[in-house]
Amino acid sequence: MTFRKGSAPLAEQPVALIILDGWGLAPAGPGNAISQASTPVFDRLLNECPWTTLGASGLDVGLPAGQMGNSEVGHTNIGAGRIVYQELTRIGLALANGSLAGNEALQRAFLAAAANGRALHLLGLLSTGGVHSHQDHLEALLRLAAERGLQRIYVHVFLDGRDTPPDSGLSYVRRLELFLEKLGVGRIASVGGRFYGMDRDRRWERVERHWRTLVLGQGERFHKASAGVEASYAAGVMDEFVEPFPVLGADSEPALLQTGDGVIFFNFRGDRAREITMALTRDEFADFARPVYPRLGAYVCLTEYDAEFGLPVVFPPVDLVDVLGQVIADQGLRQLRIAETEKYAHVTFFFNGGREAPFPGEERCLVPSPREVRTYDLKPEMSAMTIASELCRLLDKQVYDLIVLNFANCDMVGHTGIIKAAVKACEAVDQALGLILEKFTKLGISALITADHGNAEVMLDATGRPVTAHSLSPVPLILFAPDDHGRLRSGGVLADIAPTLLQVMGLDKPAAMTGSSLLSGD
Repeated sequence: MTFRKGSAPLAEQPVALIILDGWGLAPAGPGNAISQASTPVFDRLLNECPWTTLGASGLDVGLPAGQMGNSEVGHTNIGAGRIVYQELTRIGLALANGSLAGNEALQRAFLAAAANGRALHLLGLLSTGGVHSHQDHLEALLRLAAERGLQRIYVHVFLDGRDTPPDSGLSYVRRLELFLEKLGVGRIASVGGRFYGMDRDRRWERVERHWRTLVLGQGERFHKASAGVEASYAAGVMDEFVEPFPVLGADSEPALLQTGDGVIFFNFRGDRAREITMALTRDEFADFARPVYPRLGAYVCLTEYDAEFGLPVVFPPVDLVDVLGQVIADQGLRQLRIAETEKYAHVTFFFNGGREAPFPGEERCLVPSPREVRTYDLKPEMSAMTIASELCRLLDKQVYDLIVLNFANCDMVGHTGIIKAAVKACEAVDQALGLILEKFTKLGISALITADHGNAEVMLDATGRPVTAHSLSPVPLILFAPDDHGRLRSGGVLADIAPTLLQVMGLDKPAAMTGSSLLSGD
């Protein structure tokens, strides 16, 4: 194909962006599932097509230095065409300059708890992973609550085990217990693995299980949070899957969410906070039966989980204009977003800069993720071939100017820590990728093939222990073009992908996109 610059009312030819979620680049080794997998399609691309590597973590994606990237951050940066400074960075700055203390939304939760001696509940993921939350933020909020003179302060924690080692939760719980002891007020009121309360796939039976602990006090009861976690470990159940349990107070009673109480949800990433928030706050909620429905005095979200919730937000979203989807729509072009359930929000909401509604001319195709398995190591192929088949079917009926596709396998299976399963996941993605590229060749569609962050390439640490978290690895960017092959420069980041796509399409980059095309000579 021939690249051209300058204004153009229509794209010269269709272009696709294929995101291999969790497919980073690292030296071959026993912990690198990608290098162990048979990936003839990907290998051929590296041998025959122009390619480069991109920074996908830390400062390169608007996170603190040394902080691993994630799917939300990755897709936001890719779609925006600029480095987007993330909530983790914004919150850290607010803590440093003291501006959090006067935040209006937080005051609403504090006032609700202060009224008539009600309780303040802090709810969220207990972790230093920095993907959904950070324990430093929780501790800062607890200090502010104590400074306000609140006495009934209860913390309900989800354990991580995906963005942190699978058995690290106990150390975080002990750290929190010690912190609260020194603070002189507050206690841990419940504990449960993120598998339950942080579901995002509408598996409501999981959410209900955690809701019943928060509101009804159901689950095996313990007098100390760390004792409950230790008991779970002894039974072979690690952080992510710990059955939710209440922690009893000195009166041997649980601290339940009750009418009039104030709640602060301290996760800064919204996709896994939405479902439990709906169950706790929506009058019309009907996805499972609620024997009681506490009318909370305030429910404050650290960031905006969903604009339709209408809940107070500590850090409102930053408005992103002229993202890739908007640029394509403004040109009157057609675009398709396709992914399975686990990553559907990423190619739509996050890719569009936090916009829920499709842009004009944007078609969306949701392929269900497998529901018959508890964890994806049991079905590492997930829905990759279904995505590929569905895309090919759609291309037989409709011409799209831009296609954005996500394969979830390497990330979702990488999080299980099961290397053999991750190898199969990589092979399934490679097979599906081959089917799609064969179709693209017949139709003359070019593609950029990349990843949003690493995962499956680093699944063991230096001691041989499983790693279930994301990595700091760079990710590939491959130019697949049926005609001329251009060249790609080095030194890029995820924010450079959208400008590159626009140049391939023959469209101008808007001023708001501060990323640069990676086509050599730009």
